Amino acid sequence: MATREGMSGIDLRAVVTEWAGLLPLWIAKVYLVPPGFLVFRLHGRERARFFLLIESGKRAHLTSALPHPPKFPPPFAMLLRKHISGGRVLSIKQHGIQRIVTFDIGKRGTEYHLVVELYDEGNVVLCDQHYTIIQPMRPQRFRERDVVAGVPYVFPPPDPSTFSPEEFSRYLLEEDRDLVRALAVGVMLGGAYAEELCRRAGIDKTIPAREADAGVLYRELHRLIREAEQEIAPLRQGNAVLPAGGKAPAAAEGIPAFNLALDRFYPPVPAPETAAVKVAEKQGRQERIRARQAELLARYEGRVARNERIVELMYGSYPLLQDIINTLERASSTKSWQEIAQILSAQHSGPATRILSVNPAEASVDVDIGERVTLFVREGLEASIGRYYDANRKLKKKIAGARAAMERPVVAEAKKKTVQAPVMKRRWYHRFRWFSTSDGVLVLGGKDASQNEELVRKYMEGGDLFVHADVHGASVVIVKGATGRMDEVAQFAASYSGAWRSGHFSADVYAVRPAQVSKTPESGEYIGRGSFVVRGERDYYRDVPLAVAIGLQREPEIAVIGGPPSAVSARTDLFVTLRPGTFEPNDIARKLLRVLRDRLGDEAKGLKGVLSAESIAAFVPPGGSDMVER
Repeated sequence: MATREGMSGIDLRAVVTEWAGLLPLWIAKVYLVPPGFLVFRLHGRERARFFLLIESGKRAHLTSALPHPPKFPPPFAMLLRKHISGGRVLSIKQHGIQRIVTFDIGKRGTEYHLVVELYDEGNVVLCDQHYTIIQPMRPQRFRERDVVAGVPYVFPPPDPSTFSPEEFSRYLLEEDRDLVRALAVGVMLGGAYAEELCRRAGIDKTIPAREADAGVLYRELHRLIREAEQEIAPLRQGNAVLPAGGKAPAAAEGIPAFNLALDRFYPPVPAPETAAVKVAEKQGRQERIRARQAELLARYEGRVARNERIVELMYGSYPLLQDIINTLERASSTKSWQEIAQILSAQHSGPATRILSVNPAEASVDVDIGERVTLFVREGLEASIGRYYDANRKLKKKIAGARAAMERPVVAEAKKKTVQAPVMKRRWYHRFRWFSTSDGVLVLGGKDASQNEELVRKYMEGGDLFVHADVHGASVVIVKGATGRMDEVAQFAASYSGAWRSGHFSADVYAVRPAQVSKTPESGEYIGRGSFVVRGERDYYRDVPLAVAIGLQREPEIAVIGGPPSAVSARTDLFVTLRPGTFEPNDIARKLLRVLRDRLGDEAKGLKGVLSAESIAAFVPPGGSDMVER
C-alpha cells in the first residue's frame, strides 16, 4: 500500500498499468524541481495532456497540475530535454514487482531507455539503446554495481513474482526465514502485503517459509497482482491508499483512478523559494499569521464537534458497544490479540462486522457506528467514552488560547527572537537504551552483554521489574517504578531483541521481580556475561507487536527520543515509526533524519546540535528497519 513514506511494488504495478493504457504518449518537456521532483509534460491522443510526477525514492504518478518550475532549469533537466523531448514513449514496463520502471522512448531513429528507481533514495537514469548510462540524476556507487555515466546499467536479479510455480517452490524451500519475512523482503511485497498474502492463503505467517504451501501462496500472489492490474478501485485506508478494495474506480480530471487517488493523497510539490518570494512573505506576514490562527481555530472547533457527535453515537449504541467489549474481554483471557483479529476477520455477520481493526498493543478495537470510534477493552466503555470528553476539554482550552491570540496584536517577526525550550542535558541513563512511559516511569535497556550485567548488578532495585523478551539475544529491561503501561514496556523489550534482527513482527515477553533474577547457575551449568537465571513464575505478554518510534521532543526540553509509538506520541507529534524491514541502522537513521528535517522546515536550522543521524541511530534497533506512516 502507498503511504507517505513511499509506494510498494504492487502499487507501482497498478500505476504502470494505467500509464500503459494511455499510450501512445509523447514527451513535450521535462522539469526538475529541487530537491528531487522530476516532472514530464506528456501529450496523448486527441490533444490530451498529462503531467507525470516522480519524487525520488518515494512515488510516481500523474498529477493534475504542473508544479512551479525553477527559473533556471538544473543541468539534468536540460540533458533530458536534449535527448528525449519530442520523443515517443514506445512502452512502459515494471520489472516484476520491483520498484523499477523503464520507459522506452523513440526519437529520430534512436531509442533511449529511462529507468526510474523508487527504492532507497531513488534515482532516474537515462540510458542509450544498449543500456549504457548516458547520465543518472544522482551518481551512485555500490558494492555490486555503479550508477555513473559510461557504464552499463545493471538491473537487479528477477524477483520471485516472475518465477514459475516450480521455481517459486524451490525458492521457499531454500529460505531460512519465517514466511512473512521471506515474502516481505525476498518477494519484495513489504510487510503489509506480505501479511495480507498470508491471510488470503490461510497460512500462519510465523511458520518457516520452507514449510508453507507454495502452490497456494503462488496462486494468491498472482491473484493479488492481477487485482492491481485489472480491478483498480482505489481505497483510502487510514494513512495509506490501496489500488483495489474501493467501490468504484471513478476517474476525473483526465487522470486514471489510482493515479488520481495518489495525486490527492500525497502533498503538493513545494514551490521553489526566490528572493522575491521572501520579500512578499515578509510583507504579508501578519495576514498569514492571522490566517493560520483562524485555520487552527476552525480545525479545533471541527474536532470538538466531531467528538461530541461520537459521544452521542456511542451512548446511542451503548448495548452494542458493551457487548463487543464484554466478548473481547472474555476472548483475550484465553487468546492472543492476533488470534482474536484472525477470528474477527472471518466473521461475516453479527456485531463483529462492525469492528474495523484490532490494535493489539493498546488492547483496543476501532468500531464503525456511523463514525470510527476506538474502544479500549481493558478500560471499559465509560472510560472509552471519557477519552473523548477529555480530548474535548483539552481542545476547548486550545480554542480559548487561539481566540486570545487572535485578539492580540501581531509582533513583527523580525523584531522578536524565538524562545526555544532548553536542550536536554545528558543524564546518567542516556548511555543505555531508555524511554519514559506515557505515565512517566523511566525504563532502561542494555545495548550489549556488558550493559545487561551492569543494569542488573548496579541499577536494579527491589521495587523495580525485570523484563525480557523470550528470545535469544535480547536486552535486559529494567522498569524503575510502578507503571500502568506494561504494554509499552513489553513492546520496548520485544523491539530491542533478536526478534527484530530476525525480521519477526511480534514476540513474547515476560516480567519478574528482582528477587527472581540470579547469577547463580544450577550445578554443572555455566552462565555467560550478560545472562541470568530466572526462577519462579513469570508474567507473560504474548504476541507483542514490534515497533519503535523516533522523534524530536520540543517541550519541556529539546531532545531526540525513542521508544514505543504510544509513549513517544505522548511527548511529541514529530516522529516516525519503524518496523522490521530492509534498511540497515545507519541507512534508516539518515532517511529518518531527512524526513524529520523536511517536516521541521526552517526550524531544523537551529537544531543541528541536537538532531543528527548519530542521535537518531542510538534508538534504532539492531537489524533491518522500514519506516511506516504514523
